[in-house]
Amino acid sequence: MSSALTDLFPYPIVQAPMAGGVSVPQLAAAVSEAGGLGFLAAGYKTADGMYQEIKHLRGLTSRPFGVNLFLPQPETADPAAVDVYAHQLAGEAAWYETELGDPDCGRDDGYDTKLAVLLDNPVPVVSFHFGVPSREVVDSLHRVGTFALVGATTVDEARAVEQSGADAVIAQGVEAGGHQGTHRDNPETGGSGTGLLALVAQVREAVSLPIVAAGGIMRGSQIAAVLAAGASAAQLGTAFLATPESGAHDLHKQALTNPLFVRTELTRAFSGRPARALVNRFLREHGPYAPAAYPEVHHLTSPVRKAAATAGDAQAMALWAGQGHRMARELPAGQLVEVLAAELAAAGTALAGVSGYPTGGGAR
Repeated sequence: MSSALTDLFPYPIVQAPMAGGVSVPQLAAAVSEAGGLGFLAAGYKTADGMYQEIKHLRGLTSRPFGVNLFLPQPETADPAAVDVYAHQLAGEAAWYETELGDPDCGRDDGYDTKLAVLLDNPVPVVSFHFGVPSREVVDSLHRVGTFALVGATTVDEARAVEQSGADAVIAQGVEAGGHQGTHRDNPETGGSGTGLLALVAQVREAVSLPIVAAGGIMRGSQIAAVLAAGASAAQLGTAFLATPESGAHDLHKQALTNPLFVRTELTRAFSGRPARALVNRFLREHGPYAPAAYPEVHHLTSPVRKAAATAGDAQAMALWAGQGHRMARELPAGQLVEVLAAELAAAGTALAGVSGYPTGGGAR
């Protein structure tokens, strides 16, 4: 990774931008202050809401940070399939004494307005999810001194990221919690994906861009593994979800290690796009029937998910989590960064002590 970018954060630790109120300014500030790169998630917020969070974050730290944007989505959903799913969810809405949301209340997430705000009030880093920004957008960010990072889940997507002129690619393995950042939602491959170590190695050989590895990373030894595979930094989401600074609902935090929730699955149940969540009643009952329709399904289920959280019922919440969720630690975010950095250093020391591993000058 370019020295200008790595100089922004002393430790190769990036806090994933988790939309839905998790990646709040307090979390991003704590991570950045500790030497990682904190991130705000602009997804599902208004442009003004994003701007206010940036102002809040700047009041908490003078360290660099990033902001994540969702790319506008093409109109590919089948309205009839969305209507059928809405009919199926009617009982959920009645049970939680709410109404289903309007599936047609917007699909671009205010992208152009948010981008305009970030060009008028530049931040150190902007990352993109669900697609690739145009070369013009990346160039405009570069002109105001902002680094551009773009997610990819395949080698072909990584090549598209490189062609956009981005500064680094975020290689997201199938282990990752929350939404898979595929550039196009293909219903035929929505439940599959490549593991992180294999993906990093493949992307490393396919593009010359620096790689930020994301997906299921919970320990410093795992950071060491992705660095050894060719990444320049690691992005962690679920690991920071349980911290006190995280804006996640308490039920969500508790569910990460609650023995009632033993595994995760990729599902369209909550949003219409493949996303990894802890398996609960809602996912089991509705996941098999959810159409490939994002953000329509997201808008449709949003009131039900909020009502379930208000009622204290985790069985109908979107409990986003990566495959390493059982390893979550309830540490303050800054302390977690320090622990991860210490574990990373220990892993390097242990590797240097392996018989036959070059010492004195590092591996060659």
